[in-house]
Formats: sequence, structure tokens, C-alpha cells
Amino acid sequence: MPQLYNSNNKKSRKGGDFMNEPPKVERTTLTMKETAEYLGVSYWLVNQLVRRKQIPCARVGGRVLFRVKALDEYLSAKEEKSLNR
Repeated sequence: MPQLYNSNNKKSRKGGDFMNEPPKVERTTLTMKETAEYLGVSYWLVNQLVRRKQIPCARVGGRVLFRVKALDEYLSAKEEKSLNR
């Protein structure tokens, strides 16, 4: 999963870690392109699923974001549905 912040392991003059280094933030959301790669489908299909409101997503600042946990639950529900037919 991509990381939002990349640390270069900078050291202070005394050999210790910098005190003002921001903490690493691990992303829990994916963009549409990343979601397509995660699901193994095309960007176009993800776009169509969003337009039809068939996949869980959130619109934030003009972007469409997907929580990894929600995508995993979505896939599990699709698998269950395919077995119950």
C-alpha cells in the first residue's frame, strides 16, 4: 500500500534522530486508479461502479476515495452472493 510520508532517516549533529520529524501516516484509502489495480479490474469499470453507486466510496474535495476495509467487505459480500445462487 502506498505511504503518504517518506522519511529519509535524517540524523542530527549529535547522531540522534530529528525531534521535529513528522510521524509516518499510513493511508487507509485508495484512489480510483489504485482501486482498479487492487481489485484487478479496469479504471473504466471502477468509474462505472461509482456512477451506478454499486461500490462503496467517498467523495472528498472532488476526488473519489475508497477505504481498503470497505473494499474487502464488498468483495466478501460479492463472494457470498455468488455462492448462494
